Amino acid sequence: MVSTVKVYRPNTLKDACTVLAEASNQIVNGGTCLSPTVKYGRALGPLLDLSRLKELKAIQMADDGVRIGGRITWSEIATAVLPPCFDALKQAARNVGSIQIQNVGTVAGNLCNASSAADGVPPLLAVDAEVELVSSAGQRRIGLSNFIVGDRKTLRRDDEILTAIVVPRTIDAGASVFFKLGARSFLTTSIVTVAVVIERDAMAHAGQVRIAVGSCSPVAQRLRKLEHRLVGKRAEPGLGDVAVEADLAALSPGDDVQATAAYLRQAAFTLVRRAIDACIGVS
Repeated sequence: MVSTVKVYRPNTLKDACTVLAEASNQIVNGGTCLSPTVKYGRALGPLLDLSRLKELKAIQMADDGVRIGGRITWSEIATAVLPPCFDALKQAARNVGSIQIQNVGTVAGNLCNASSAADGVPPLLAVDAEVELVSSAGQRRIGLSNFIVGDRKTLRRDDEILTAIVVPRTIDAGASVFFKLGARSFLTTSIVTVAVVIERDAMAHAGQVRIAVGSCSPVAQRLRKLEHRLVGKRAEPGLGDVAVEADLAALSPGDDVQATAAYLRQAAFTLVRRAIDACIGVS
């Protein structure tokens, strides 16, 4: 016997928040994670479908930040006109699943799903992104570095909707790259992901550096000690050689079906070095 799942499709954010305030609902924002849920027999519903919320379907540029609406898809990110520091996110967008997934899957949904292998997290961590959460009780912002607290665990309450990702305009001109290691070149879960942003100063030294690594810990990590060591160094090929294995101490990879912890740590180290040099090459 096939059970019927109740689906709510409000036209406004206010109505969506009301639905969540009245009862717990599973939010559908792209829905690319629903098929695995059904495949493995997990319960569904009731569902709150955000597809009609036009107010979340915009990318806005302001003097103090870039606001990516909660309904923006990966395909829209990939083709958007954004500052260079977003190039890593645009590269990640082209690596998320298939074209069909990119056309319907949303960046906000990727963050809320909070997989440790989520491609969108390292590029957004590297630009100090915040998430905006709205409920009938009000609105709040949380830094992405605090929002995700574990594999598939976030600080979003059941009555909240992630309405936007907000990125402060503190490193707009920084060159950025995204590297992904997978079992194959497409349609694959990430084994290691690395995002690097480097902004040169007037003397062609590294003025600001941001480095984030995903898939090697329950939550993606910034390599802040390495970032600080790179600041002030000449921004030229070979800068990646400054990185040493101890710089990855914050990572906590474990053995899994894809790779051993030792392999993951070595792969991350290699990708970090390569990403730093690649970033210098495009700046």
